[in-house]
Amino acid sequence: MSSPILIEAVDVDKRYDKFAALSGVNLKVRANTVHSVIGPNGAGKTTLFHMLTGTKTVSGGRIVFDGHDVTHEPDYRRVQRGIARSFQVTSLFPNLPVRENLRLAAQGTAPRKAMNWWSPPDGPRAQAETVARVLERLGLQRFADTVTGTLSHGQQRRLEVGMALAAKPKAIFLDEPTSGMGIDDLDDMKRLIRSLREEHTVVLIEHNMNIVMDISDTITVMQLGRVLAEGLPQDIRSDERVRTAYLGNKSAGGQA
Repeated sequence: MSSPILIEAVDVDKRYDKFAALSGVNLKVRANTVHSVIGPNGAGKTTLFHMLTGTKTVSGGRIVFDGHDVTHEPDYRRVQRGIARSFQVTSLFPNLPVRENLRLAAQGTAPRKAMNWWSPPDGPRAQAETVARVLERLGLQRFADTVTGTLSHGQQRRLEVGMALAAKPKAIFLDEPTSGMGIDDLDDMKRLIRSLREEHTVVLIEHNMNIVMDISDTITVMQLGRVLAEGLPQDIRSDERVRTAYLGNKSAGGQA
């Protein structure tokens, strides 16, 4: 039996003057799945992420999250509803320890309760249970008190996913989480992302097609601001339209 739809985009448009970055995009993301959005550079993937997470406003269409019409809600309201996002460029607090990065992320869903400049973060404000759980999930327990800026690139990318997790979201949007990673870190990230669907819904932008094909339940392919194809990994891999979009008129002997 299919899981319920958690996120839906209906005829979403995004225009910048006369340029249409998105045109009539329809998308349905089911709960507790990994749903990847792929496509050539300029296809509109990141713009779609902005629309779904509320970091930019739509020009037309409708977005529904967990049964709520969030089309005109700002990003902070969507965070409170259960949306978390990581970005293509690592966004961490490099001068703070790993533990503090996670604590701040956990507090971010209720900042008014968290802000108390006159006392150290202790008791519920320390978010100790959440931080410990996420550190274990990331495999970064021994780096809890390490200054974040000294971590390897792969560890920093995992920590950024952990900061999204610390907010206890229903949906996690990951934008190029393996960007710049070495081979040794890729398997760890792949296992982490695959495991997230046990408790969360993952929407993923990723250029590494081996990872996309290995961990996705559904793949949406975009081209020129529109949905070109959608389906199971094996269907996308063999779709002639997808091969043409990536490879032009060349023979489709490579990856999708």
